Amino acid sequence: MTNMLGGKIALITGGSSGIGLATARRFISEGASVVIVARDQAKLDSALQELGPRATAVQADVSKIANLDAIFAHIQARHGRLDIVFANAGGSKPGKLDQLTEEQFDFTFDLNVKGVFFLVQKALPLLADGGAIVLTTSIANVKGMPGASGYSASKAAVRAFARTWTTELKDRRIRVNAVSPGPIDTPLHQTIGANNPEVMKRAAAMVAQVPVGRIGQPEEVAAAVTFLASDQASFITGVELSVDGGLTAV
Repeated sequence: MTNMLGGKIALITGGSSGIGLATARRFISEGASVVIVARDQAKLDSALQELGPRATAVQADVSKIANLDAIFAHIQARHGRLDIVFANAGGSKPGKLDQLTEEQFDFTFDLNVKGVFFLVQKALPLLADGGAIVLTTSIANVKGMPGASGYSASKAAVRAFARTWTTELKDRRIRVNAVSPGPIDTPLHQTIGANNPEVMKRAAAMVAQVPVGRIGQPEEVAAAVTFLASDQASFITGVELSVDGGLTAV
């Protein structure tokens, strides 16, 4: 590897599986120390065994604001600073417009929007000037997929955060970018429609439309996140980098 992140301290939410875990692996291979956050302690423990001594973990539900202070207390005590925030945790309880419940809507927005907003807000005192924030949005923010209105709207909000925070944080030279995965082979992709055959049918149809002819891998998203978080992207901020095999480009 190229030591793109040598000596950096990185926070990764949703870090125990899928894109988050793949990114933790890549960050460590590039010289960073990582703090991973997830809700499931067993999955965190398994991830830590794999990642080794340059990783630590905090069990927290980022959709609950009261959980966030523990994350930054841990980072303060362990590292004293933060260089990279990868706000990656997300999810959805899908449903069509005439079926979506308030509980499903609140779950999606609390995790994908409120959780991202207040995570980054609370990270700012520890985040070094010249640091990097990468947000996980989704191609759903530009694709009108039936049954995904709540999820799509939440990810459009995340895309808006990247633009607004770019201007708000420019005086601190903190770059804010978004990575926008298409269909990726993650546990979330595998389970989000497990009890909804219609969702799974639509997901399969989407994969069939990917110009490169296959589903993506978490490591491919991790490579994009690593680039955006590194000094190699020093003149890139406010962008949405789609990692979707060309699905939204052609």
